[in-house]
Amino acid sequence: MDPLRAQQLAAELEVDMMADMYNRMTQACHRKCVPPYYKDAELSKGESVCLDRCVAKYLEVHERMGKKLTELSVQDEELLKRMQQGTGTA
Repeated sequence: MDPLRAQQLAAELEVDMMADMYNRMTQACHRKCVPPYYKDAELSKGESVCLDRCVAKYLEVHERMGKKLTELSVQDEELLKRMQQGTGTA
């Protein structure tokens, strides 16, 4: 696969993953913070605060997981390189 196509696929995958994360966050925070039967057309202050905190926590966890997965990926690549150098294959 050529490098340009690989970059395009990676970008498409990233967009899909972000859309999925957004949809999951929206559903989870709505379920947690907004009662199933609406009383008012607008969000109450409590609902707004709950949604704000929920989204902040969701994004923080997403960022932490991304950093950890990147770290693990780098470690795996380094280990693979060392193993290939040790066996003499490239």
